[in-house]
Amino acid sequence: MMKIKWVKHSLALAGALLLSGTVSAQNALESQAVQWLQEFVRIDTINPPGNEYRAVDFYAQIFEAEGIEYETAESAPGRGNIWARIPGGDEPGLILLQHTDVVPADREFWSFDPLSGDISDGYIYGRGTRDMKGLGIAHLVAFLELHRSGLPLNRDVIFLATADEEAGGEFGVGWLIDNHPEIFEGVGILLNEGGGGSRIEDDVTFGVEVTQKVPVWLRLKAIDEPGHGSSPRVTSSVTRIVQALNTLMENPFPPRVIPPVQEYFAGLSVNMTSEWRAAYANLASAINDPDFMQRLHAERPGHHALTRDTCSMTRFEGSNKINVVPPTAWAELDCRILPDKPAAQFVSELETLVSESGVEVEVIMAFTPAISTTNSRLYRAIESVTGELHPGSRVLPSVSTGFTDSHFTRDLGIISYGFNPMITDQGEHTGVHGNDERVPEAVFRRGVSDFYAVIRNVVYD
Repeated sequence: MMKIKWVKHSLALAGALLLSGTVSAQNALESQAVQWLQEFVRIDTINPPGNEYRAVDFYAQIFEAEGIEYETAESAPGRGNIWARIPGGDEPGLILLQHTDVVPADREFWSFDPLSGDISDGYIYGRGTRDMKGLGIAHLVAFLELHRSGLPLNRDVIFLATADEEAGGEFGVGWLIDNHPEIFEGVGILLNEGGGGSRIEDDVTFGVEVTQKVPVWLRLKAIDEPGHGSSPRVTSSVTRIVQALNTLMENPFPPRVIPPVQEYFAGLSVNMTSEWRAAYANLASAINDPDFMQRLHAERPGHHALTRDTCSMTRFEGSNKINVVPPTAWAELDCRILPDKPAAQFVSELETLVSESGVEVEVIMAFTPAISTTNSRLYRAIESVTGELHPGSRVLPSVSTGFTDSHFTRDLGIISYGFNPMITDQGEHTGVHGNDERVPEAVFRRGVSDFYAVIRNVVYD
């Protein structure tokens, strides 16, 4: 169900937080952002089931207080999406895209309530503080400040908060593209999650995600003669699955280097220790060294995953009774491929690899590869603003091992970047998709202000 709201501007709220350039106004803005993040984390949007309508209600109340027109739509019961637009000039529009769902959290393995939103020891705690309710609030603050300023913009700016990213985006961006294409009309650039700032000693690097490994989720299925567990046959549905999985384990996909990965590694090499510097600077050669690849896999698995296609074995099912050999068995693979070939080619290669086991390969989900150019005003703004705010820092195009909703918008031809100005120190615990997710309050505050500085650089002439 879609609704449109329009109410009078809340002068008291706007006046209290209007960014005037003073330290007190800046502090007030950041404090309000912290409060909003705490409130947002406490809203249960764990997916499954999502219930993102709760996030829609949260944002709708803020927009109503600000006098901002907005629209909402549910792709399925409870799967809410919300968007708002500030009209501007004729330059291609800018979307600030966020997802409002979060992954599950098991209280047994956390040191605190996963939906607490509490502040302790300088940290804001809770599921979503990093992925991605914290960055979502930075989007909100920037959008509100553009609205409050009343200054003419050179382009439309669209705030878009969607459902279901953590499960593939079928009820979020994917559904909106099919059912509300007007949101994306005239849009040329987009900011989303996927990149971030990192600090190693005094070296600060901002990674801007320009492409991502393509998810190809597969199910291996086997059928064979069932029977009693006391009389094993030569083959069974379970042994066929095990044979296929063993083949995959013993035959890792060959390493290769695509240009964005080479550029990213070369940029990282500048301030690396001698044991890594040469290999990172010339990755195309280093991947031919088994010792380097083994060490990279053991010590830096995230970087290792950028050098080849991968498949993680995540689910497996055979019989429901210990003494019964089942007629069917299956296993599921979370495969991620580099974005230099179509998913269909990868699936064909994998089918050939496991063909002797006699399993059937079913595609559960597969996206299309796409790479965003760095030749844009938005990318240059990220470079110039972060360089000014963090002297000596560097900006590198990066490749994400995970996927985001940017794959949808890249398919539309929209230049889409993953960018988060919040800086994480090397070795710092973040808890993203794990236990005890948290963000330092000071880092979050600075990130909110830095993000707005980038946006201003893009939308004002």
